[in-house]
Amino acid sequence: MATKYSELELAINALVTEFHKAADDGPTMTTTQFQTMVSKQLPVVAKSAENEEALGQLLQKMGVQNGQNISFENFWALINNQATQVFGSTHKEKNTKCGCLHQ
Repeated sequence: MATKYSELELAINALVTEFHKAADDGPTMTTTQFQTMVSKQLPVVAKSAENEEALGQLLQKMGVQNGQNISFENFWALINNQATQVFGSTHKEKNTKCGCLHQ
């Protein structure tokens, strides 16, 4: 009998798969690989990283040091930030607070 995965499990699998696909199956990706993945998979994020200065600020928020490749941990920090922002904007009218830890 085939295992049926939840939507959350499928979403996590998609995040991991897309990261490694963009990194050419490596443990990290270059900023060029990151920009390509973001433009294809995260268009809202891509708008906030359209120029070098904005990209640098985004990478800094992700914990990426200047000249360093992006690890999955760095990418996960971005996903955490985006999820928290989306939750906050969709639940403001309900006065629901996200107790997620912010990095």
